[in-house]
Amino acid sequence: MKTKLAGILLAALLAGCSGPPSAEKPLRAVLVRSVAGGSGPELRVYTGEVRARHEADIGFRIGGKLIERNVDVGAIVRPGTVLARLDPQDVKLAEQAAAAQVSAAEADVALARVEFERVQNLHARNFVSASALDGRRTTLQAAEARLRQARAQRATAGNQAAYAALTVAHEGVVTAAPAEVGQVVAAGQPVLRVARPEQREVLIHVPESRVAELRAGVPAAVRAWANPARMYAATVREIAPAADAATRSYAVRVAVADADDALPLGATANVAFTAAAAGQAVLPLTAVTRVDGRATVWTVDGASRLVPVEVQTGEFREDGVVVLGGLPADARVVLTGVHRLVAGESVRAVDETAAVALDAGK
Repeated sequence: MKTKLAGILLAALLAGCSGPPSAEKPLRAVLVRSVAGGSGPELRVYTGEVRARHEADIGFRIGGKLIERNVDVGAIVRPGTVLARLDPQDVKLAEQAAAAQVSAAEADVALARVEFERVQNLHARNFVSASALDGRRTTLQAAEARLRQARAQRATAGNQAAYAALTVAHEGVVTAAPAEVGQVVAAGQPVLRVARPEQREVLIHVPESRVAELRAGVPAAVRAWANPARMYAATVREIAPAADAATRSYAVRVAVADADDALPLGATANVAFTAAAAGQAVLPLTAVTRVDGRATVWTVDGASRLVPVEVQTGEFREDGVVVLGGLPADARVVLTGVHRLVAGESVRAVDETAAVALDAGK
């Protein structure tokens, strides 16, 4: 009986020394983003200006005073039509001077030939030496060379006179006229800008982070602001090899094969590219880690447990990293704190949209 009472007392003492039962540890909260599998393609849209593929500034091949300009901006020009003219007085005087030099050279050649023939007859009768004959022959050859030089200078002066009239070799439309009548222009200074409208393209500027997505031949869709109901198929024709010094963007020319008058030169147009194929996603840089040297993201399954998923990544951009593949359909991806997660751990998933709404309501 005493032994039984001692056991009861000992059990009571031990029960009194034990603490309260431990509380259950709360689940870790993780911020997640729902990524729908098989999402549609992402579009990149840039705004640009409609340009002609062939567009050139034309000017006179000589300098002078502009006395006549026969076209204005928007005029249609055709080959052989005189578009502008310089004061021809100086070039005409130069042409006359060159013609006079030709006449003088012809007279010198005639005199040198007569003298050579006379000395040649005297040398045949042994009245003069061979050296005297050689001297007259040299004089004749020099006179003939001066005649050829004078004729070449006359031809050059004639060309200069023709250069006083400005024409074009191809039909086009005038898009700019930077020179006015009365202005003294230098040789080669732009007087008119002429574009050939049969081939049109859109000039856009792409930032450094996006230019790697483009290459020659990539398809695009063009839509003019003035006519948004009409869409044109286009392709990338040219990408500038260097960025603009001021904007740090790359000039890209997109050729529009079936352009018509509804896409006029100088108009504003949007160019759209398909940036990502179906099943791709853009995640924050903090959502991607490396496990055993492989790109990995953490997802939360239907039982609220953490599951690491190996993915294939693309380019890294300012807004995140492009995930090319590996994500399951309707995945919930953990966005932050991925370096502290453990596979199989039960967590409390907080969708980022709900977190943003909660912060906004505070």
